[in-house]
Amino acid sequence: QLQLTEAGGGMVQPGGSLTLSCRGSGYTLSNYAISWSRQVPGKQREFVAGLNWNGDSTYYADSVKGRFTVSKDNTKNTMFLQMNSLIREDTAVYSCNMGGAYSSGTYYLPSSDFWGRGTQVTVSS
Repeated sequence: QLQLTEAGGGMVQPGGSLTLSCRGSGYTLSNYAISWSRQVPGKQREFVAGLNWNGDSTYYADSVKGRFTVSKDNTKNTMFLQMNSLIREDTAVYSCNMGGAYSSGTYYLPSSDFWGRGTQVTVSS
């Protein structure tokens, strides 16, 4: 059974930082690409960051490039999203994803069967 459990969301002031984690079970994380996405109520889900299956390439949405960093710890079967210099527009529910693919400048998220439940991030003064 595949399961992804996120943690680390919360409220932070603009300019602050948060680190999200996602622990996987039912699969070996090192064998798959990973990604993070976010969604604001009433808006389309947005790709945020991705890491290829062997961990040697990262991909970021233009809106977060230079501020967010995606990584993973294979020994703990856990992925991370380090978020710095947060702005109000970063407010959303963030989900970790098992899988994804990058091609010709576009990152394709996996189906919802491979998303975590999500954790709320709120950036507010």
